Amino acid sequence: MYDNCSTSEYTLNSIMLSSDIITMSTDPSTSQASSPLPIIPRFISSSLPPLVVLSPCAACKILRRRCADTCMLAPYFPPTDPLKFTTAHRVFGASNIIKLLQDVPESQRADAVNSMVYEADARIRDPVYGCAGSVCQLQKQVNELKMQLARTQADLINVQTQYANLIAFVYMEMTRDKQQDNTSNYSSVDGGVHGIVLDNIMN
Repeated sequence: MYDNCSTSEYTLNSIMLSSDIITMSTDPSTSQASSPLPIIPRFISSSLPPLVVLSPCAACKILRRRCADTCMLAPYFPPTDPLKFTTAHRVFGASNIIKLLQDVPESQRADAVNSMVYEADARIRDPVYGCAGSVCQLQKQVNELKMQLARTQADLINVQTQYANLIAFVYMEMTRDKQQDNTSNYSSVDGGVHGIVLDNIMN
């Protein structure tokens, strides 16, 4: 009988304690005061990897391959300019571009890529002559400019000669006028002296 009473009292106490816990958890006033916010352990937040979004270079994106950290084409074909690689790849191909870059020192690879892109663009615009057509056209313009420069220099020499002749002519005219003025002044003075001498003799 005693064991049964103690067991029933223990069960009753457990039920009351459970009801008190449920009441406290459902009561807003007690739940805010008694239940603290969950604390995230520090090791969980520190173990999460940083969120880094890696974008493949234009070459790997167009070729649909994984862009590794040691990708040789990444520094020269950024993802923001896919047309640059598309133009070079259309004429040379990816394997030839890589071979050309491997044969060039690293300090000159940027210039080599720009040269390949320019030549490929010229080849696309002019499939027959390509870059040679652009060079011939530029050479023709240079020759025309040289001829224009030679004509301009000849005209300049003519103008300088005419200016020098004009200055010489003006100087000669000024000198002749000055000589004529001096001659007229001398004759007038000489005549006045002879007149005075004659007047003295007659008197």
